[in-house]
Amino acid sequence: MPETRKNELEVYTFPHLHDTGLVTHGFTTRAGGVSKGHWQGLNTAFHVGDRESHVKTNRAQACQALGINPAFLVAGDQVHGDVVSVVGEADKGRGAFSEKDALPGTDALVTAAAGLPLASFYADCVPIFLLDPVSRVVALAHAGWKGTALKIGQKTVEKMEAAFGTDPRDCLAGIGPSIGPCCYEVDEVVIDQFRTSMPDLPGLAGAAAPGKWKLNLWEANCRVLLDAGLKPANIWSAEICTSCHSDTFFSYRAHQGKTGRMMAIIMLK
Repeated sequence: MPETRKNELEVYTFPHLHDTGLVTHGFTTRAGGVSKGHWQGLNTAFHVGDRESHVKTNRAQACQALGINPAFLVAGDQVHGDVVSVVGEADKGRGAFSEKDALPGTDALVTAAAGLPLASFYADCVPIFLLDPVSRVVALAHAGWKGTALKIGQKTVEKMEAAFGTDPRDCLAGIGPSIGPCCYEVDEVVIDQFRTSMPDLPGLAGAAAPGKWKLNLWEANCRVLLDAGLKPANIWSAEICTSCHSDTFFSYRAHQGKTGRMMAIIMLK
């Protein structure tokens, strides 16, 4: 997942998605932008306490770097659930300039509409980029530990199948930068959720201390996508820890909850 510089901003992209020529996509860092204080840099989220004017400017900068109109962004309000919404031209601009008109209760977005950029926001949670290059469908899923345990990645692929006839074997997936197993320590309450949804814990979680576990969200979401029917060769994981690299990325864990958010975007050309 190489870093590319566009208009002095750092944007991470997946080669296997880029090389199709079908999408514009990327994952921002905290570099650039006009935000100050806890949100220093390119904070792209309205809900974290930053000035609204700063967020709008930052989103505009990020979109300009990718050649996207910021007024066209479509976003959900991200409640750490498993609701997947299919969106179209009528949804253009929802959540673009205010969180109030984002799609309620939504953590994953699917579209077959060209020129409609899907957006979601991160500070340790897992961004999942999906492309069906055959049926020409894209999706973006926000997977924190709750969404991962609820298998939101699989449910997103299933929505692509139901709405547009996607064959999971055609899908390409990218698992973006997020908190890694090196830094993500969780308690028994969290692990119990994974014992229920993904009983095969070896390779997924390891004991760190009594009642504490190191959880690998990258591996968990990879397993979820494999269960959805994707080919192993079509799943790429960045395996970049946002907490380890909190100078480059916003990290909820590293910054004790006082931080901004990166933006993931994917759009069919």
